[in-house]
Amino acid sequence: MKRRVLLVVMALLVFCAPAWASEPVNLGVYLPMTGNVAAYGQMAWSGITIAHKMEREVLGRPVDLKLVDTKSDKVESANAVSRLIEREKVVAIIGEMISGNTMAGSDHAERRKIPMVSPTATNPIVTQNKKYIFRVCFIDPDQGRIAAKLADQELKAKTAALIYDISQDYCVALAKFFKNEFAKTGGKIVAETKFKTGDRDFTPQLSAILAAKPDIVYAPIYYTEGALIARQAREMGLDVPILAGDGVQAPELIKIGGKSVEGVYFTAHFHKEMIANERGKKFLEAYEKETGKSLDAFAAMGADAYFITVDAIRRAGSTDSTKIRDALASTKDFEGVTGKITLKDDGNAIKAMVVNRVKDGEFVYVTTINP
Repeated sequence: MKRRVLLVVMALLVFCAPAWASEPVNLGVYLPMTGNVAAYGQMAWSGITIAHKMEREVLGRPVDLKLVDTKSDKVESANAVSRLIEREKVVAIIGEMISGNTMAGSDHAERRKIPMVSPTATNPIVTQNKKYIFRVCFIDPDQGRIAAKLADQELKAKTAALIYDISQDYCVALAKFFKNEFAKTGGKIVAETKFKTGDRDFTPQLSAILAAKPDIVYAPIYYTEGALIARQAREMGLDVPILAGDGVQAPELIKIGGKSVEGVYFTAHFHKEMIANERGKKFLEAYEKETGKSLDAFAAMGADAYFITVDAIRRAGSTDSTKIRDALASTKDFEGVTGKITLKDDGNAIKAMVVNRVKDGEFVYVTTINP
C-alpha cells in the first residue's frame, strides 16, 4: 500500500513539475504614463517592452511585466510600489523616471526588501542610506560639474542666470550643483529665478534675467517648461545660449519650442551615435523597426534598467530578493544599450555622460564624457 501511495505522489510531482517550472517571474514597473512628465514614462515603457521581447525568460521561466501608472505624482508613485509588492508579488521593480517620484516609491521597496532600479532618477538622495535602491544613470553632482565645465569652456560664459522648478527635487538639486561648480570655474550667478510645476507664464522670471544680462541661462528643468521658457525668452529678446540638463531630452521640447530651442545644449544619458556593443546594436535595430521612430534616451535607459535587472536575477540563480539585490550590487562592466554600466554597493552607477545639442530640429550628438 505504501509503495502504491509513493508511486502516485511521484507521478503527481512529475506531472506538476512543468507547471511549476513555467510559473512567471513577476517584474514590476511603475512609470508616469500620464501627467506632466508622461513623455518620460511612455518612452521608457516602449524601451522596456522591446527589451522584454529580446529577453522574455529568466531561470527558464517567462518574465511577466506588471505596469502601474504613477500619473506623474508622488502619492501615486508610493501607492504604485505598494500595489506591485502586495498584490502583484513582484521580485524586483523598475522605476520611477524622475527623482521625486522615485524617492516617494523607494521607501516601500526598501522596507519590504524588494530591489528597485530607476532608469533616470539622478538626485543623489534617491539611493542615500538605501540598500535595495539602484539606478542605471549618472547622478546630479556629476551632471552639474560637466554642465559648469561646458558653460566655461565651450560657451565661454563668465556669468549665468538660473531658472528652475522649485517644486521638483531634481530641478532644485541640479541648480544647486551647477551653481557650486560654476563658481569654481570663476563664474558668477547674476540672477536666480524660480517657478512651480504647472506655471506657463514666465514673464517675471525672464524679465529679471534679461535685466541681469547673463552670458548664458542654465535651466535644469523638464521638457514642457523648457520649451515654453525658450519661446518666451526669444520673444522678449533674450537671445543668450540656453544650457539644460537631461530633463529636456524629449521630442516635445522641439515640438513645443520649435526654432526657439535651436542651439540648446544639454547634458544627457544617451545618443544613438554612441552605441558600440552588440546588445545596443540589436536593440536599436529592433526598436526602430518596431516603432518607426529614432531611438531616444529614455527608451534606451528603460531598456537598460530591464536588461540589468534580468541579468541580476539570472546571476543570482534565484528570485530571492536579497540574492537579486546582491547580484545588482556586483554588476560590473555590463554592456548596456547606453554603454558600459557598473553598479556600486551604494546603488549608484559608474557610466559615461553625453552632451547633446538641438540643431535643425533634431537632437545632435556632441561628445561623450567618460567616468
